[in-house]
Amino acid sequence: MSANPVLFIHGLWLHARSWDAWIDLFDAAGYDAAAPGWPGDPDTVEKARELPEAIADHGIDDVVQHYAEIIHALPTKPILIGHSFGGMIAQRLLGEDLAAAAVAIDAAQIKGVLPLPLSALRATLPVFRNPANRHRAVSLTAEQFRFAFGNAIPAEESDALFKRWAIPAPGKPLFEAAAANFNPHSSAEVDTRNSGRGPLLLVMGGRDHTVPEAVTRATLKQYRHSEATTDILEFEDRAHSLTIDHGWRDVADASLSWLRTRGF
Repeated sequence: MSANPVLFIHGLWLHARSWDAWIDLFDAAGYDAAAPGWPGDPDTVEKARELPEAIADHGIDDVVQHYAEIIHALPTKPILIGHSFGGMIAQRLLGEDLAAAAVAIDAAQIKGVLPLPLSALRATLPVFRNPANRHRAVSLTAEQFRFAFGNAIPAEESDALFKRWAIPAPGKPLFEAAAANFNPHSSAEVDTRNSGRGPLLLVMGGRDHTVPEAVTRATLKQYRHSEATTDILEFEDRAHSLTIDHGWRDVADASLSWLRTRGF
């Protein structure tokens, strides 16, 4: 019997290699784990910083299609684990019956989610301050990264994570998500009514500035018309860096435990 495939999906401003420790843990637990990057993502953090134009102008549909093609090449439906916009992508793919289960960690808001706390606006201001950024890749400064990701960890750790994993991010997904509730054909729309999909775990950090817990709780409500399993788990003292900081193992172990209880 082959191992369950697991695909990790990163969000904005983090390279796919930021999942390396998770891959090792899940492989050791008997899964077949991988973390393919977004379309245009270079293989390394260094190349991504040198070639921001390779990442620029990719929208949500581009990313969904990219991972759908990867999934179609697998022997069985994978488990998806996504962070931030990767969590939104995972939900879309799960809703389209392309995944066996999904864990969405501090997932970006999907269509229908109305709360937009001020901290989320501040975290994404580096993109929204210039409309031309819709077609560009935008980098964060170490200070901006600390507010958006590392506000619940020591400044020294946040700066170290920034130096290790931060890359430019396409602005297009943020503009698409911001306009989702005004667009009848939004790429941020998820089939939240699908009762035949696999189970979903929504994970939130109670101190997250970029995706505050109000957004995740509002996301949970979007699934109220589905009979499929949708669970929620909060890490009260964690922020947006929870998948890469010193406490990543707590989140990873909780994700593993949830998958085991769901039969995976």
